[in-house]
Amino acid sequence: MPLTRNLDIDLLRTFAVIAAERNISRAAERLLRNQSTVSLQLKRLEEVIGCQLCERSSRTVRLTHDGDILLNYAHRMLALNDEIMDRINEPQLAGRVRIGAPEDFATTHLPSILGEFVQAHPLVALEVTCDLTLNLMDMFRNEAFDFVLVKREPTVKLSGVRVWREPLVWVAPEGYTVNRKECVPLVVSPEPCVYRKRATSTLKQAKRDFRIAYTCGSLAGTLAAVKAGLGVSVLPKDMVPADLKALSGRDLPDLRDTEIALIAASHLNQPGKRLCEHIVASLEKSATRRIEIK
Repeated sequence: MPLTRNLDIDLLRTFAVIAAERNISRAAERLLRNQSTVSLQLKRLEEVIGCQLCERSSRTVRLTHDGDILLNYAHRMLALNDEIMDRINEPQLAGRVRIGAPEDFATTHLPSILGEFVQAHPLVALEVTCDLTLNLMDMFRNEAFDFVLVKREPTVKLSGVRVWREPLVWVAPEGYTVNRKECVPLVVSPEPCVYRKRATSTLKQAKRDFRIAYTCGSLAGTLAAVKAGLGVSVLPKDMVPADLKALSGRDLPDLRDTEIALIAASHLNQPGKRLCEHIVASLEKSATRRIEIK
């Protein structure tokens, strides 16, 4: 009888993070390990599987055909492993977790993720507050939250773990056109707002005239103003509603990617730790699916 080979869950978890990040150094940052350890774990997994799982360059990691096959199984095995550990070791996980998040991200990505967690841990009470990133950080520093999900510039090194990244786009109603010689009307959130700053700084760099046409603190109000034709706004690409369109780079200068980071308090309780792990794992799966679809 041939010797049975067993897959190491820890190696599979490292592989899943590498697949999501497409970069060894970013994966190491997510896993709180050094690059050499992550590379060694990938090599060990390839030895156990008996084939090459990734093709590596100086900047990126691309999955091979076998790597794509393994990734699907890895996600299922990791989900089952985590479900078993939750059920056996923390059947009565209870407590309160206070979360701060930007409204657009909380509206689009968090509801189903938080719903899954609450179903698995009904004794955990969640308190979610939506606000602008800089306001959230001020409240976090004043211990109003157990952890926050905040927007940050990818080029700026800040604390926390990156959990999401995608392109920012200009949004407008169908049929809306932007004349290169005309002043660009902007629909934005009040200061301080990361997207507002990104929009104005990008237009300034492109030497394009602009004016603040409409200011609103809510996502619903911002979208209503854009739909009414009062101006253009900025949103992450995946958050553009079906009745609005993303303007091409020929209309307005390209915007860089946006990044969402999770920053947790040092005294985080057990429910908070488990929720952080759940959010990171869920967003990682979602990001991987987006890459596969593209």
